[in-house]
Amino acid sequence: MSGNVRARRPASPPPGLPHTAPTSHNYPPAVSRKSHLDADERREAVSKGYSTSRRHHGFGGLQITSGEWKLLAVVLMVATCVRLFRISKPNSVVFDEVHFGKFAGRYIKTRYFVDVHPPLAKLLITLAAFLFGFDGDFDFKDIGKVFENTPYVAMRMVPATLGVATVPLSYLTLRALDCRATTALLASLFITFENGLVTQSRHILLDSPLVFFTALTTFFFVGFANEDKQEPFTEEWWTWLVLTGLSLGAVVSCKWVGLFTIATVGVCTVLQLWLLLGDLRVPARLWMKHFLARALCLIVVPILFYMTMFQLHFLILGSSGEGDAFMSSEFRQTLGHGMKDTYADIGIGSEVSIRHLNTQGGYLHSHVHNYPGGSGQQQITLYPHRDENNLWRILNATVDNYPQYDYENLPMEFIKTGSRIKLRHITTDKALHSHEVRPPVSDVDFQNEVSGYGMAGFVGDLNDDWVVEIEKGDRSDKESGKRLRTLRTYFKLRHLMTGCYLFSHKVKLPEWGFEQQEVTCNKNAVKENSLWYIETAEKHPQLPANAPKVNYKIPGFLSKFWELQHVMWTTNAGLTDRHLYDSRPSTWPRLRRGINFWVKDHRQIYLIGNPFIWWSSTAAVAVYVVVRGFLILRAKRGYRDFDNSKVVKYDSLCGFLFVGWALHYLPFFLMGRQLFLHHYFPALYFAILLTCAVFDLVTSTLRPRVRLQIAAVLIIIAILNFSKFSPLAYGDPWTKKKCSSAQWVKTWDFACSEFLDDTSQYYALTVPTPNKTIPVATIGGEPGGRAPMVVEDKLAQDPGHPPEQDGQSTVLPNGGAEPGRDVFAKDDQKDSKSLTAAGADTAPPEKAISVVTGEQATVASDQGTEAKAGDGTGTTSGAATSATSAAEKKLNTEVDPVIPPSGAGSQSSEKVVDTETKSSAEEVEPEGLRKPEGPLGHEEAIADQIAHELYPEARDEP
Repeated sequence: MSGNVRARRPASPPPGLPHTAPTSHNYPPAVSRKSHLDADERREAVSKGYSTSRRHHGFGGLQITSGEWKLLAVVLMVATCVRLFRISKPNSVVFDEVHFGKFAGRYIKTRYFVDVHPPLAKLLITLAAFLFGFDGDFDFKDIGKVFENTPYVAMRMVPATLGVATVPLSYLTLRALDCRATTALLASLFITFENGLVTQSRHILLDSPLVFFTALTTFFFVGFANEDKQEPFTEEWWTWLVLTGLSLGAVVSCKWVGLFTIATVGVCTVLQLWLLLGDLRVPARLWMKHFLARALCLIVVPILFYMTMFQLHFLILGSSGEGDAFMSSEFRQTLGHGMKDTYADIGIGSEVSIRHLNTQGGYLHSHVHNYPGGSGQQQITLYPHRDENNLWRILNATVDNYPQYDYENLPMEFIKTGSRIKLRHITTDKALHSHEVRPPVSDVDFQNEVSGYGMAGFVGDLNDDWVVEIEKGDRSDKESGKRLRTLRTYFKLRHLMTGCYLFSHKVKLPEWGFEQQEVTCNKNAVKENSLWYIETAEKHPQLPANAPKVNYKIPGFLSKFWELQHVMWTTNAGLTDRHLYDSRPSTWPRLRRGINFWVKDHRQIYLIGNPFIWWSSTAAVAVYVVVRGFLILRAKRGYRDFDNSKVVKYDSLCGFLFVGWALHYLPFFLMGRQLFLHHYFPALYFAILLTCAVFDLVTSTLRPRVRLQIAAVLIIIAILNFSKFSPLAYGDPWTKKKCSSAQWVKTWDFACSEFLDDTSQYYALTVPTPNKTIPVATIGGEPGGRAPMVVEDKLAQDPGHPPEQDGQSTVLPNGGAEPGRDVFAKDDQKDSKSLTAAGADTAPPEKAISVVTGEQATVASDQGTEAKAGDGTGTTSGAATSATSAAEKKLNTEVDPVIPPSGAGSQSSEKVVDTETKSSAEEVEPEGLRKPEGPLGHEEAIADQIAHELYPEARDEP
């Protein structure tokens, strides 16, 4: 019977047409009749671009059974319990909650701030805080500060929830990479019981959202790659590709470390396109379609997502805040802190405010406080806020004997390149001055001090003279390149006598200078830091009522976006200060040291990883590198290991995870900024997946039951390690003995000596009162006496008897917990408006005397009053004020010779003296050797300068 049946042949094409395979129009071409192929042959077909039937292909390559979903639900419950266990403890601020909790308050208050990290993770935390009623009043100021009226648990739930969600993502990612269910289970439990990831996800920090979106991006890209192998340009293919792009935008919107995730996906995408380019079955038009689809979804979509987050950031932060000072004046116009229109024309006699162009545009500023050293004259600083102490009057300095130009009656005289001017401080009547005296901080030869010098009625000397050099003007205003115009002209000020340029940089003065920015006169000035412009100008007496006015241009979104990116980039690169618990990348894979997060009441939260998981992942990376290198050497010797489909599969799998680890870890070696152990977490995620992939390879030949037993042993070891160090993750009670037994590495510096000897002692401790209480005492109440009265106990508040501190704070041997540095944080008190001349009624009148001898200046001062005046407060006691009242009857003046006899520059200093001190100075100094008081005349100053140029040796004579 069978011999009579003729085998059916495929239909022939019509005559005249070439023979074409039925599936040649598809890419990759489907392989027919695959049911006869074994597993290795199917993998080989897939590796060559062929695919299996859609019937056996799950969405994104996932083929999860119902039993696996149930198992994954159990793992998710375990992860939830581990992450959320006692998440309300501690009820005080932990580590960088100081910063990121504070930012949530700024968002709710809509007060503008600047941070080095993009806004997505902070916005998610703020959303939770807002929904649970946070009013933004709690300041998160210090580690250990007890929360009050703050939904901190809801805020901590955001990173905790994302930390929990990372667990199933690790499972699904390995299953999509064609690993066994046992391997995926091992990875999910490793992520669950990794102490470092647990600790980081339980607090208001950004690393848990970062790791989550890194894991999400990896999962989406693996799903896309599986769909791409099956059949491109389907709905499923586009879905996975678009989700990958959105996730890329999310990960880089949490932290810029997300750029490493973009690099990982980018490298793999370039490899895909490279292989497609070498596939002759793919025409050029189809390859271009692949390229454009990936460019749209993996470049354009992430950029749009990232920019959208900043648009939300700008929309929410619509009012002025602590971040204003770091942005340009144009930017500040959009923060409800706008400037009124100001007059455009500038001339001799104009009252102006002058801004520095480069360093966040601080104002040239002075106030009634003096330098504690150097000349002792009035401080000149750069101040970031608008203040009446920023106002200066431009005067001419071009005529002998300094007759002032009558700007109130004569025609207006404009200021051009080469104009010689003086700048007179409005509120203190001091001239902007420089001389051969080293600055208080930048004490180098090419830097001179800039000070405020002079007094009412004193026209000044040559060291007050500056020459204007116009650098450039605005293209839309041709006159601004020829003469000074408000907001339109950038110029430099060259000191007439020394040739140095008025200069400022990011160096801050100490507390006596209120940490304002230093202003110097630099002989080797960088042009960018020596450029200034006039921001405001009051109406000049000679200007008509309808004189033209100008203002800043209101920037659009793109201008604001790029400016903020520049501020974030330059500041991030400048975070080079050391931190007590920072570390370098070479120590991370070894888990050499952790981070102290919080310490209080003999408890501690210390970021440390699970040693078993951490070191296993490092070993897996090393094993892959060694084995891959060995296979390359074998291939050079003619061995054909890569013809084996199993080798190809695991090489691709482990290679992908290794690239992810390397691109998230190695770039940190190029950074000189401050780094911490938590920067390794995204790389750790890839290292853990690589560990499980190696496990999948090693156990691939074992029976499922044996493989499961080995995985169970590894999981038990991981859980035991987690339990060993869990008190450091949860801040639970711990004993000295258990702590010491857990210090397996001598560089693990958690403070065992501060824990109690027995856990029962923790429950015997009295719960401290969160808020400080004022000590009180009872007066009276004796029988037959006066009624009892409760008053403050002054003795208990005496500095010699400090009150008992709240709680029992643990003091670590090498320092307590401290947050990472926030360079944008501002101290409102140190940055407050300085005292004006009119408002400084609590300060004594400034009295100074400078006595100049033929060879050396001798100055005597009242030491007690000088100490009081130099503390930077601007106030004195009533006794000090009365002590100086007699001195007010005498004429006290300042003197600043052009080049003093000592050769150290102008040595005149402003000292507060009284009558007795002045008399003692006269007794010590013979009358014949003392020059008369008062400023040097113009001719005398020049003669004195020439004398010292001719006889420089006289400067060193005693």
